[in-house]
This record gives sequence, structure tokens and C-alpha cells, in this order.
Amino acid sequence: MVWRRRRRRLPLNASKPSIHRCSWPSDDPDYIAYHDDEWGVPIRDSRVLFEKLTLDGFQAGLSWLTILRKRENFRKAFDGFDPVKIAKYTDKKFDALMADAGIVRNRAKITATIGNAQGYLAMQKGGEDFSEYLWGFVGGEPIRNSWKSWQDIKAETPESKAMSKALKSKGFKFVGPTICYAFMQAVGMVNDHETSCFRYDQV
Repeated sequence: MVWRRRRRRLPLNASKPSIHRCSWPSDDPDYIAYHDDEWGVPIRDSRVLFEKLTLDGFQAGLSWLTILRKRENFRKAFDGFDPVKIAKYTDKKFDALMADAGIVRNRAKITATIGNAQGYLAMQKGGEDFSEYLWGFVGGEPIRNSWKSWQDIKAETPESKAMSKALKSKGFKFVGPTICYAFMQAVGMVNDHETSCFRYDQV
């Protein structure tokens, strides 16, 4: 007779090991996916940076989850956030955007997006690369913070204030210091994952 080692059975209520995330995504699956796959990952593509900055501007006064769930609608409505196309929007296109229930229909924010696209192209025409310009505010490399709790993170920093001031001087709107810092966090210019978060070392 062959004796076999009996497998230890776990209690039915035993919980499986779980990874630790930052506290802000809570248990929302859209937030969790965004946190795990995108937030804090360094982005260098100028068009993608323009998209991110625009969406952060639309978030003003709203939750990021609202924007996140409408993001694909935004991309479709704003022609993939192509600054060349947006800068040429006509009154007819503007009216269509204001009637589009799939996005945030805010007159000032839509107007700002068109103006910001024109500012983007003006920078490009003047020999300034949008990505290099924005990354210059953190010295070209991500700032690695060491926050233990989400509550410890500031809403704005000297770097975000400098970015805000500079962009405003170029005619950009909806780029206040708080918006700029949320943008910097999202595109990996700063690593603001909590030190206990599994993404902290990965990004």
C-alpha cells in the first residue's frame, strides 16, 4: 500500500494573498485598471501628453472617474487629440461638441482645448518640442517621492506652479498648478505611488 501525503485543506473563508495598492483607487475596477496599468508610467510622446493635459483640464471640478469613463468618447469627439485638427475647429464643430452627451459639455473647457492646441502648434513652429518642454520642469527625469500615505501628497508643488505659469504665458488655459500636478503624477513626471504600493518600484 502506497501512502500519500494528505494535502492541507484551507478553511473555506481563508483569504488569498492580495497585492497592496495606493488607497485612492478604492475598489472600483476602472480606477484599479487605470492605477495598475497607466498612472505614473512615464510618457514622452507629445501628442499623448497633450491629450493627458487636456483631460486633466476637463476634470476640473469633477472626479477623474467621470473623465476616465468618458475617455474613449473624448478621443472620438476630439479627433484623437490631434492638435493640428483641433486648432482648426470651426463654429460648426464647436456646436457639435457642445451637443455631444458623451463628453463634458463645458463651453469654457472646449474653447480652452482649441486655444491650447493652437498654443501647442505655436510652440512647435517656434522649435519647442512639447514633450521636452514639459519634462524640463522635472529636469528630464521622474521625481521619485516617498509617500507612505495618500493624504501626505500635496495638491501642487514648485514644479507644477512653474509649469502652470509657463503654459499660461503661452496662452494655455485650464492649466492651474493643481491641474498641472495631477497631470505630472499621471504621466510619470513624479512617482507618487505610496511606498507600500506594488507599483512604486515598477514605475
